[in-house]
Amino acid sequence: MNSISTPRLQVMWNRLLAVVEEQGQALIRAAFSPIVRESGDISAGIFDIQGRMLAQAVTGTPGHINTMAEAVKNLLERFAIQDMQPGDIYMTNDPWLASGHLNDFLLLQPVFHKASVVGFTSCTTHLADLGGLGMGPDGSDVFDEGLMIPPCKLVDAGEVNALLMDIVRANSREPIGCEGDTYALIACCETGAQRLAGMMVEFGIDDLTVLADYIIDTSRRGTLEAIAEVPKGTYRHQIDVDGYEKPITLAAILTVADDHILLDYQGTSGCSPKGINVPLNYATAYSVFALRCIIGADIPNNAGSLEPFRVTGPKGCILNAQPPVPVAMRHSLGQMTPDLVYGCLAQALPDKVPAEGASCLYDVPLRHAPETARDGGQAFALELVFNGGTGARPSKDGLSATAFPSGVWGSQVEPTEAVAPVLITRRELRVDSGGVGKHQGGHGQHIEIATTGEDDILAFLSVERVLFGAQGRHGAEPGLKGRIRVGHDGMDLPSKGTVRIPPGKPLILETPGGGGFGDPAQREPAKIRRDLAEGTISEETARTHYAAALKGTSS
Repeated sequence: MNSISTPRLQVMWNRLLAVVEEQGQALIRAAFSPIVRESGDISAGIFDIQGRMLAQAVTGTPGHINTMAEAVKNLLERFAIQDMQPGDIYMTNDPWLASGHLNDFLLLQPVFHKASVVGFTSCTTHLADLGGLGMGPDGSDVFDEGLMIPPCKLVDAGEVNALLMDIVRANSREPIGCEGDTYALIACCETGAQRLAGMMVEFGIDDLTVLADYIIDTSRRGTLEAIAEVPKGTYRHQIDVDGYEKPITLAAILTVADDHILLDYQGTSGCSPKGINVPLNYATAYSVFALRCIIGADIPNNAGSLEPFRVTGPKGCILNAQPPVPVAMRHSLGQMTPDLVYGCLAQALPDKVPAEGASCLYDVPLRHAPETARDGGQAFALELVFNGGTGARPSKDGLSATAFPSGVWGSQVEPTEAVAPVLITRRELRVDSGGVGKHQGGHGQHIEIATTGEDDILAFLSVERVLFGAQGRHGAEPGLKGRIRVGHDGMDLPSKGTVRIPPGKPLILETPGGGGFGDPAQREPAKIRRDLAEGTISEETARTHYAAALKGTSS
């Protein structure tokens, strides 16, 4: 084992990445719910015997991937390796142990090779409904939000825990989808375990120790080299976000040292009585992801590259929420932390950090109104995701209708309409929504969703950027704020709360644009003319904001 050459270790590392990607694709292809199979709201990973993440699937969200990296350790503290047997799979959806809210199931399977545990496969995905008040922000505590499953055996030596599956089905408004997605998670773990064991046979190795140490040491070393290029110091920043009943301040202190980076949420507002609070594991996942996008971005994400980044915050602040506060919509503020972090990092690396973006997904859980099921109407639970624009980059425009930092794909029209009584009647880019600048912010979307039946449907809103738009950098303008209403003549709605959609009146979502980067007067005239031709900016915007850039050219 100790004589494995570096080139051979690199080949094995690459093979491991292929294995974990197949693992992730198994989950997507077997899943029932559109948010899994169409939007890729998942994670999949391979871990060594110590519970260190060695590789992750490319498809997945930082909120699932980076929380999974810690959740495996949490489960290994509860289940002894010597008690494990082939075919065992463990699971939990405890928000503070897994990935931040009840709707995510996290699974862990030991991998056996020559009758010994050599590592683990793990995966996470979002389930559409687990009872309670539903996937919305209006719970008063986590017990309002659905079914909590403590760490337990989902599969015992190949036998699925039938009672647990009965409990899951009995607590869901979408029992078939929840059951199907749970079996997809099982298939994901089993695929990874089979492929990992097969890889070890192919390469003639009995354990993963040498390969794991090589992956983690190489990644840690590369990350420390990248940190060394960041100017040392302490940087502070804060942003205001919509919140629920009132705006909330997110604050951060970023300290760059020789061998680590420490992020502290000191100064952040306290918890909300509504379900927008964020467990520290989820806030950490997105904050560290944001840092890694700038610092050592070419280094694979694993235990070695994650180790130098440390995150803390006062217990009870909204980014370090403590049980049993409600956390169902923890994505709303958790996905805003990259903009918070970038406000700090831009002080150290002003030419490398993008402008603020829409950031928070326009995640819209939908379901039947309570009276519908009582009256014999169609019962359903569905979760749609839509994206705004990303912030402009130091050398490029932002991306339109693109999820950053979550990375999920936007809900597709046809699959959505096929599984629920809803119709997406309009979906297009939102003109002039990207912040103007030398590099323009990405544009948001205009989406209209209507019910196809005679019954009302409910939408559970928990989005951001309705009160505070994405700010530009270095003289650029902010992106357009989000806007929500029911019916074309309806009043503008707040960013959070339960909304009733009656027949004949669509829910209208206008997602935010990203902030611009750099002086608008320096924008290339050819890009302005292109945007005009494509209809993403108006003639008025060209005259008002880009007149200096167009001066002396043929418009």
